[in-house]
Amino acid sequence: MSRRRSDGRVAILVLAALGGACMRVHAQTNPAGTPVVAAPAPPLDARADTAALRRVIDSIADAHRGVVGYSITNLETGEHLERRGDETFPTASLIKVPVLVTLFDLAEQKQLSLDDPVVLTELDKVGGAGQLQFLRTPLTLRLWDVAWLMSTLSDNTGTNLVLDRIKIRRVWQKMEALGLPHTKVHSGSMTRIASVAPDSSAKYGLGVTTPNEMATLFALMAQGRAVSAAADSTMLWILRHNEDNSKLARFNYNVRLSHKTGDVDQARTDCGVFYLPARVATCVLTKDNADRRYWAESEGNAVIARIGEAVVRAWRR
Repeated sequence: MSRRRSDGRVAILVLAALGGACMRVHAQTNPAGTPVVAAPAPPLDARADTAALRRVIDSIADAHRGVVGYSITNLETGEHLERRGDETFPTASLIKVPVLVTLFDLAEQKQLSLDDPVVLTELDKVGGAGQLQFLRTPLTLRLWDVAWLMSTLSDNTGTNLVLDRIKIRRVWQKMEALGLPHTKVHSGSMTRIASVAPDSSAKYGLGVTTPNEMATLFALMAQGRAVSAAADSTMLWILRHNEDNSKLARFNYNVRLSHKTGDVDQARTDCGVFYLPARVATCVLTKDNADRRYWAESEGNAVIARIGEAVVRAWRR
């Protein structure tokens, strides 16, 4: 046996002996070149100082010129905090998550396929968020394509194409089956005149929910209980690609987050699951906001961003 092969085997044995420690830390160097060993990640059952976290979050909410509700649950430890958790709020585009769940549920039942063709015409186009409104028609896409655009770019035209296929009442039925009776979509995007619930639509807009119900929906997806383990995993993967980073994701660079946001004049919303590595379902809803400007620095965005930052700090030690 050559000296090189012998040395290689010795190195492998040494690394194996040290493997348990090496799995938990990684070496870095500071500017002076001195090795620095990173702290190990906290175990999944690590608990936060929830009393302190509540004080921080409530102080952020109290300072907001508007109404703030939140629901936060560590799915590994069961720790839970809420404020106005069962109060109804406008969803804005956050309601597109129940629409996505219903679509995947119907696909799971083989009542449709995500590969089914969808033809975009000029009559389908609506304004607001999204890119489909600018594309030339007729254009043939698949249900998967419009669901992706609905979830990642909050495409309003894509949302309506999905709703045309699955029907609004089916979203109601799916949410009720999951134990979320207050979570309702009222109409297609930008088409309130065709609302199936005109009174509620006049009050809440596109959709309505509560902080607890929407946080529960994300928790169910994280646990593989909204549709199925495979479908839920796929939906969360799609929602990881949400391109709106102005709210929960704003001060949490490089933190894995599957989420959906919403913006209307008097409300800003964002709900999702942080992976810290413990999974923390986090939902923050606002309404009656004094600052109704559509820009990244609006107060509705800022209050959600600061709460998201506090949540991550609490469990990502």
